[in-house]
Amino acid sequence: MRNIVNALLLCDDKILLARRSSHRKAYPDLWSFPGGHVEGDETLDQALCREVSEELGIVPITYHLISRISDPNATSEPICYHLYAVTAWDGEPAIIDEEHSELRWFSLREANSLTDLALKQYRPVFVELMAQTSKRC
Repeated sequence: MRNIVNALLLCDDKILLARRSSHRKAYPDLWSFPGGHVEGDETLDQALCREVSEELGIVPITYHLISRISDPNATSEPICYHLYAVTAWDGEPAIIDEEHSELRWFSLREANSLTDLALKQYRPVFVELMAQTSKRC
């Protein structure tokens, strides 16, 4: 099984989504989350910190695992996405590599209504986050 970590950056009722670049093999031009493959002997936490540093130039400070999603379109081997709520970080998120073409903050309601999400399995995660009323950021 391939393991992938994703960072769901949350601030108040907003979530940061990243549009995957058009050259990407999987889910090109669709909204998803920053993150990537767990490498070698990395823990999930180590992979999360490395990936968001490489893709966004930030360091997660406060984060926790909130969900796991199996990729319904995986063809060669199963893929599991480990979704982390990141509620505090050092730095300002910016695109610093070629993985994504755009970053945008959406309200959780807006994110849930997007028609061009990489996976429809994100929707229950958005609904659960909307149910939580605590402020983040």
